[in-house]
This record gives sequence, C-alpha cells and structure tokens, in this order.
Amino acid sequence: MNALLQVTGLTARYGQITALEAATIEVRAGEAVALVGANGAGKTTLMKSVMGFVAPAAGAIDYDGRPLAGVAVSARARLGLGYSPEGRRVFPGMTVRENLEVASRAGRAATRGRLDEVYAMFPALAQKAAALGWQLSGGQQQMLAIGRALMTAPRLLLLDEPSLGLSPILTTEVLGRVRAIVARGTAVLLAEQNVAMALAVADRAYVLQVGRVVESGPAAELRQNPRIREAFLGA
Repeated sequence: MNALLQVTGLTARYGQITALEAATIEVRAGEAVALVGANGAGKTTLMKSVMGFVAPAAGAIDYDGRPLAGVAVSARARLGLGYSPEGRRVFPGMTVRENLEVASRAGRAATRGRLDEVYAMFPALAQKAAALGWQLSGGQQQMLAIGRALMTAPRLLLLDEPSLGLSPILTTEVLGRVRAIVARGTAVLLAEQNVAMALAVADRAYVLQVGRVVESGPAAELRQNPRIREAFLGA
C-alpha cells in the first residue's frame, strides 16, 4: 500500500540547533502511527514541518504522492491535512459550537453533519455547545481542539501532544478516541510523551531521541522491546 504521508531524510534546524536529523517516517491510509519520545526529541518539529510551519533544511515530505515543498499551510489543509496543535489553542471568546463551525469549509448541511459526528465522538462538547472556550476544562478544551481539526474532514489528522497537562483519566478518554477517528476513515499521526498510551492506540510507532528516529515498528512489538520498556515504560 502506498503511503499517504512519506517523510524522507527530514532535517530541521532552529538557528544553529538541529531539532530533526534525517528523520524518515510514513503513514498509510487506515492506520494510526505514533511518534514517541521525551520532551525535545523532535516530535513537534516534525509535525510543524509536515504542516508547513517549519521549513526543513533538508529532506522531502510527500502527501498522497505529491511533494509539499513550497505548498502553503492553508493549501496543505485543503489537501486533507488536519492539525490539532500542542497547547490546544481554542478561541476562548467563542462558543464551543462557533469554535467548531469556523473550521468547516463545507456548506451548511455538510457542516451540520460534521458537527453531529464530533458531538457523537465527544458528548461533553455537545453538552457544552453554548459555553465559551475559556469556560471549558483542560480535557474539554483538548476535545474541542481535536474536534475543530476534524471539522475540516481531513484524510490525515496530526495530533500534537494531546495528553499534555491532562490527568490520567482524561488522557485515557482523549487518546481512546484515536481508534474511533481511524475507524471513520481518517489516518492519524500522533506525537505523544505518554509512550504507554500512545503504543496502546497506535498500529505502528517511531521512537525519536534527540531528533533522530532510533526505533520503529508495530506498536505491539515496541511495547515488548526491552530498550523501550526500560527507557519509557518503567520496566
């Protein structure tokens, strides 16, 4: 099966600091792929490079067989890339419903259908539809950020650190939606510090350390890898 997203030899720098070095990953349609590693490993830089917020120093990014070099962020979104950034970044003065509707480029009927799908996936958002963004809990804001990205009807959803700042219970609730998102036809690339949860919901994973991919493979195999267990899983 051809890759939906193919990242090859990607190197990215911030000034003199190399955040990613020759990273190669792929995401195929119908799967969830995790990028795992400690804070500063390069996960967010890879995500921002795919979306176009960071210009790589070297390497290539291809989406659905098309090179993304020189393609604007807005155009990448129109091609089917959805992005839920680290830190949520909901619009605090807008209601939950307004936060969701503003992301849709579809007509009224299609937007209503997408709203219903998001509400079905995150019932807490349906209950808070008229509440302002700032009135939501951290977990609800994360659900809203993911729901807003889903309103663009992406073929590939990039989730950047969705468990950041959440309790273990809310982490389980939020990351538990990854399989439902994949089941509805959207592939997922998940960047996550909670390695145990990421490997539990992903089909495959890549382990990043100091900007390099040091391990990769099926998530179930990585969970049993002694190096991964010792470094990340407390075993």
